[in-house]
Amino acid sequence: MENKDIKILEAILFASGEPVEEDDLKDKINDKKNLSNYLTMIQDFYQNRGINLIKTGHKWSFRTSTDLIDELTIFKNQKRKLSRAALETLSIIAYQQPITRSEIENIRGVQMGRGSIDHLMEIGWIKPSGRKNIPGKPTLWTTTEKFIEHFGLKDLSDLPNKDELKASGFLDKRAAIATISDLAKNDGINEDDVIDNNENDNLDDFIPNN
Repeated sequence: MENKDIKILEAILFASGEPVEEDDLKDKINDKKNLSNYLTMIQDFYQNRGINLIKTGHKWSFRTSTDLIDELTIFKNQKRKLSRAALETLSIIAYQQPITRSEIENIRGVQMGRGSIDHLMEIGWIKPSGRKNIPGKPTLWTTTEKFIEHFGLKDLSDLPNKDELKASGFLDKRAAIATISDLAKNDGINEDDVIDNNENDNLDDFIPNN
């Protein structure tokens, strides 16, 4: 493939981030009548290589060989912002575990949808941990090792207790939630999920003394 026109076509196709129109390719070479032959030659050359020349409609592009798709699958971490409801749920579980869904609702003062629990499970910060021995046997929820690792805690005893929060002047309006939020460095609170902060928020039931 020493032909200069072929080299030009190959370079254009390599450099392009999207499929290239045949007419645009034709404009860049001298021997325009042989465009189809040149493209076929390039296609044949790369047929058994890591990339293949593919025609889609009237456009051409290099794509990864279909034989390598599984080996070259890339997994990316996608950042998702926690809602206020999810932060509150996470904080309550962290301080009161093991705890049932209804107990979380009693502390928050509102019913909750499945979204918060599902999201926290998806992240890997909470998990079901048996069932409470009461009528209905509701699921008990606890935090996970991943939660401890993510927030840089040695263990759950590193969470600030009520006395520590009082001494720091943070025991006003859901201090524990704010603490978790600060640890997470999460600025993406969904204002639609904010509860009236004028309530007492059952902090005596929310944070243990020890």
